[in-house]
Amino acid sequence: MEYIYSLLTDPAAWIALITLIIMEVVLGIDNLIFISILTNKLPEKDRAKTRRMGILAALVMRLIFLSLIAFIVKLTSPILFFWDLSFSWKDIILITGGLFLIWKATKEIHHIVDPDPGPNILNQSIPATSITAVITQILIVDAVFSIDSIITAVGMTTHLPIMVIAVLVAVLTMLLAAESLAKFINNNPTIVMLALGFLLLIGTTLIADGFGYHMPKGYIYTAMAFSILIEGLNMLSRRARQSKLKSKD
Repeated sequence: MEYIYSLLTDPAAWIALITLIIMEVVLGIDNLIFISILTNKLPEKDRAKTRRMGILAALVMRLIFLSLIAFIVKLTSPILFFWDLSFSWKDIILITGGLFLIWKATKEIHHIVDPDPGPNILNQSIPATSITAVITQILIVDAVFSIDSIITAVGMTTHLPIMVIAVLVAVLTMLLAAESLAKFINNNPTIVMLALGFLLLIGTTLIADGFGYHMPKGYIYTAMAFSILIEGLNMLSRRARQSKLKSKD
C-alpha cells in the first residue's frame, strides 16, 4: 500500500501515466485498423463478437507479457549477427510481423482492385473467411503490437502499476471505438484502401525498426493524419456533388 500511495502522490508518476496512456492508445490504433478490416469480411452477425474477441485477446496478451516483463526486456539483446547488423528477438518479431502486415495488406488490395480473379481451373470454390481464420490472424498481429507496446512502456517507466493502468485504458478505448471505426470503414469503400495503405506503412516501419532504422512515430502519424484530412475533404466533395445531382433531379 505504501508503494501505491507513493505513486499516487508523485507528480512524475502521473505525468508518466498520462504520457504512456496516450502512447498506448496511439499504438492501439494500428491494431484496431487491422482488426476492423479483417472482421468486416465476416458475416454481419459475427463481426461485433469477433472484434471483441480480438481486442480482449490483445488485452490478455499484453497482461501476460507484463507479467513476464523481465523476460520481455531481454528480448532486446542481440542474438544474431550479420556483417555490421545485429538482431534481437524483438527485431526478428518486428520484421516477421511487418512482413505479415505487408503481405496481408497487399493481398486485400489485390482483392479490391481485382475482385474477380478469373475462372477457377480446378473448379473449386474459394472458402469464405471463417471466424477461426480471422482470430488467428488477429492473434498474430496482437502479439507483434503487444511486444512493441510493452517494450515502449518499459522505456517510459519502471513502475508496473502504471504500465497495467495504461494498457487497460488503451484496450478499453479500443473496445469503445471498435464498432464505430469498423462501421465507418465498411460504409466508406475509399477508406478501406486508405486503411490498407496505412497497414503497408506500418508494416514497412516495423521492418525498418527490426533492421535498426528507427523512424520517428510522430512523422508517421502526422502523415496518416494528413491523409485522413485529405480523404475527409474528398468525402465532403463527393457528398456535395451528390446533393447537387439530387437537387437537379
